[in-house]
Amino acid sequence: MDFPLDAQAQLHERARLNRGYTLGLIGIAFWSTTAIFISYLLKNYPLQPLTLAFWRDLFVVGALTIGLAVFRRSALRVAPNQRRFLIAYGFSLTLMNISWTLSVALNGAAVSTVMVYASPGITALAAHFFFKERISPIRVGAFISALLGAFFVAKANDPAQWNMNAGGIIIGVLSAFGFAFYSLMGKAAAQRRINSWTATLSAFSVAAIFLLPTTLITLAIGQSTAPIGAAASYSLLSLGKQWDGWLILFILAVVPTLGGFGLYTASLGYLSAGTANLLATLEPVLTTILAYLLLHESLSPTQLIGGALIVLSVISLRLEER
Repeated sequence: MDFPLDAQAQLHERARLNRGYTLGLIGIAFWSTTAIFISYLLKNYPLQPLTLAFWRDLFVVGALTIGLAVFRRSALRVAPNQRRFLIAYGFSLTLMNISWTLSVALNGAAVSTVMVYASPGITALAAHFFFKERISPIRVGAFISALLGAFFVAKANDPAQWNMNAGGIIIGVLSAFGFAFYSLMGKAAAQRRINSWTATLSAFSVAAIFLLPTTLITLAIGQSTAPIGAAASYSLLSLGKQWDGWLILFILAVVPTLGGFGLYTASLGYLSAGTANLLATLEPVLTTILAYLLLHESLSPTQLIGGALIVLSVISLRLEER
């Protein structure tokens, strides 16, 4: 039985959309496990936050280099005139990795993920100064909603929280600004028409290089001040022969990081950027659910309101883009 041409076109378009939604949702599901892996490793293995961040970046570099060498060797080449920019791009990733990993350590998987999603509101306003993008009432509202949401999620409205976790509140907010900085650099990379995989590999390579001396210095300081029994955890090889810990670290690098990025990027071949970005707002929701089920973390009613404000700010920006 033959279908009319317009019916065939509709079926083809529906199949494309279904494929795009499937790829995008799986990629976002992978992404949502990032903070879960980080929190689990920090709680159950002798790992310091910066040690974890360094090994994660190094494993990403190794896995991505092998993958590109096999499937897309051209992405391994970096144009000489882009090298300085890519170093700066890697530095922005370094700052984001440090603040994000510390936020997970201090605030938990759910809170840290929800807070970092305040970054789109910050980025939208910052883009006016860096890229001369217009400022609309929606962007200003998104910025205010994102910051207010982060304020509630961090429990910054509770004076007692400042006594118990002042560092967590500050680092959590800084992680949102760090992610915004990294997003702006990513936008600049796209404007320079740098291949997304080339930019990703370069950024993680530079981040690993920056993190190595930073991590070694902090480990040396921690080792000199830690109690005798805890000094062993302040080592770059603190996992030792705990091969299950190394395996989880490797899975963290390959599945949530590269798998999530790759599938989400692939979904853009079938979906509009606006639609794909709207799907990405599911990440903090999925992370919160997983943190509740797997790590027994939960958000208070006030934190849920703050999370809703952050998600609302992201959705409003995505709708404006469309």
